[in-house]
Amino acid sequence: MAKVFKPYPYQQFCIDSIVYNRAIGLFLDMGLGKTVITLSAVHELRYNRWEVAKPLVIAPKKVAEATWSKEAQKWEHLKKMRIVPVLGTLQQRLRALATPADLYVINRENTQWLVEHFKNEWPFDMVILDESSSFKNGSSKRFKSLKLVRSRIRRIVELTGTPSSNGLEDLWAQVYLLDGGARLGPTMGAYRDRYFIPGKRNRTTIFSYTPKDGSFEMIKNAISDICISMKAEDYIHLPDVFMNEIPVALDAAAARAYRQLEMDLLLQIDETTITAGTAGVLTGKLLQLCNGAIYDENKAPIEIHKCKIDAFMELIEQLNGQHALVFYNFQHDRDRLVKALAETGLRVRVYSHEKDETDWNNGEIDILLAHPASCGYGLNLQLGGHHAIWFGLTWSLEQYEQANKRLHRQGQEHPVIIHHLIVQGGTDEDVMAALHHKGDMQNALMEALKARINKLHR
Repeated sequence: MAKVFKPYPYQQFCIDSIVYNRAIGLFLDMGLGKTVITLSAVHELRYNRWEVAKPLVIAPKKVAEATWSKEAQKWEHLKKMRIVPVLGTLQQRLRALATPADLYVINRENTQWLVEHFKNEWPFDMVILDESSSFKNGSSKRFKSLKLVRSRIRRIVELTGTPSSNGLEDLWAQVYLLDGGARLGPTMGAYRDRYFIPGKRNRTTIFSYTPKDGSFEMIKNAISDICISMKAEDYIHLPDVFMNEIPVALDAAAARAYRQLEMDLLLQIDETTITAGTAGVLTGKLLQLCNGAIYDENKAPIEIHKCKIDAFMELIEQLNGQHALVFYNFQHDRDRLVKALAETGLRVRVYSHEKDETDWNNGEIDILLAHPASCGYGLNLQLGGHHAIWFGLTWSLEQYEQANKRLHRQGQEHPVIIHHLIVQGGTDEDVMAALHHKGDMQNALMEALKARINKLHR
């Protein structure tokens, strides 16, 4: 049954900000109700003010599939809104675009297709970027495509809880789509020249930039009239969240195998010439080693050790039937976890679609396995449990924080405990340190790798 929406003061402030501003960035923490805020503003603009004719949401795929429609159904004033997902095959997308609607929702991967489809006949006078951090790369096709039609968009709203997860550089492209470069500069180069100094570089390439002293305050002041930032703890009372790090010691055989494979991988690389690309590949393999299995040259998984699996199963036993949301990073880890859990009698499921969210919240799933990229946005899992387990860690601060917020959000009634399985002496420790620091994750990744390579070359 639909509920009457009584917005909190901060929600009403955000609704009004969308209504009275043609371009606005709502950098709201997870759990503050970005979706209902935006839907309420669209409803006001479309039905009461007649200022919007054809609004469009561009969102992560899982969010586009269900989140916006489900949120509208929750509330009395929104339940009659016709929300049409533009998803699936080409014919399905074309059919959806031809269907009358109050709001269209498309996944971000199809941004370029949508722009090329309509070209100069772009019909959407309002565009909402759900998780605008997806457009933080000014070199990406989705950014360049949207930039082409920006002049035809009368209203634009950006929604994200993590606008700068990798540092201040992430802000330029997002703010550019709001104001065309008026506040942070017309190009990424101009933005860097003004607010940053070159960091790591070789003769031809600059690998990183470091903010100049005072840049944060200058940038914040420059965009404060067009971007609103709010943290959940300032506006809603949530239960405490506890971080639990569980050290995983490798047995002698596993430690030997781990060190040998680590050495084989790292000795191929010179720390002076390492790039972001090679760093990403290498750290991915090292994280696989920590988890206990790795893909061979034929993409077949090879199990190296079971130490982390064993530690995971001990933790599950200690939970004594309490439900747990488990994050994995690699498919072979998912398969190994499913196999290990098969004999426990627990109700285990791998998250794949909307029904899994519903069943979890209804208490019908004991262990829900999920990849942080597939469930990091839009999912409300706070009713089904309060334990999260990171079996395999991620270097992405954005994915990490978004995934944790699936449980720690409005409606959660219990303290949330986030468990991390950390292989001692392994790359897990580097990742955990970087997540704690919450700095430039790319730089942290590079420096951690270089430190390990240096250690081996000595």
